[in-house]
Amino acid sequence: MKDFDLNRFAVIADIHSNSDALKAVLQDISAQGIRSVVNLGDHLSGPMAARETAELLLDHEMPSIRGNHDRWLVENKREDMISIDGAAFDQLDARHLAWLRDLQPTLWLSDDIFACHGTPSSDTAYWMEEVSPEGEVVTRSRDAVSSEASGIKASLMLCGHTHLPRRMDLPDGRIILNPGSVGCPGYIDDTPVHHVVQTGTSAACYALVERAKVGWTTTFRHVPYDPNRMIELAKTANHPNWESRLATGWVN
Repeated sequence: MKDFDLNRFAVIADIHSNSDALKAVLQDISAQGIRSVVNLGDHLSGPMAARETAELLLDHEMPSIRGNHDRWLVENKREDMISIDGAAFDQLDARHLAWLRDLQPTLWLSDDIFACHGTPSSDTAYWMEEVSPEGEVVTRSRDAVSSEASGIKASLMLCGHTHLPRRMDLPDGRIILNPGSVGCPGYIDDTPVHHVVQTGTSAACYALVERAKVGWTTTFRHVPYDPNRMIELAKTANHPNWESRLATGWVN
């Protein structure tokens, strides 16, 4: 990656069309003196400001991969899209969709740093969490997490998708890092069963990564911002249920 600082960089994911949260995160990254950012997908799906978010991302060159919602935006017909994808699709131009279409599902930043959205083999699977039959989101076993990393020799593996900031160190010293969500701190899903993911904070979240003498130093940053404009946009798009998750990080 030309000019990408492989020793000190920021990791963002799951913006979900929240342009105000993205602006706050990009400002905070700059304030930390970080010049390199990698973006793990689910950029534009959401009932807020998809076009604004797309323009911000196109203006800030950064290595980016596609998430499951990015894939659905370019693979599904408009009439078959779920509501948050459709709300975003209606705001986007052909060039925004072309950018999404060109994104790859995984990325090697170097021989030592690997990035995906969900797991190395799926953009819809959870890597470090699983959903119980009762709908509880719990930590996966170490063996199950490690099995997903089979064959990946990178010392640092990056993922998003669950919106939950988490670091897990595998027995062999490799690290898996989820930076949390920039723009959507809570959501509801029905796969594999109905469950709720909620972080309990409205702050926009991302991670800073720095190579240490041994391993990697990682820091989660929770950046406060005013979510009210995004809440009003969601209401206008007939998604009033987003108010609680944006304002508090809890799903009501």
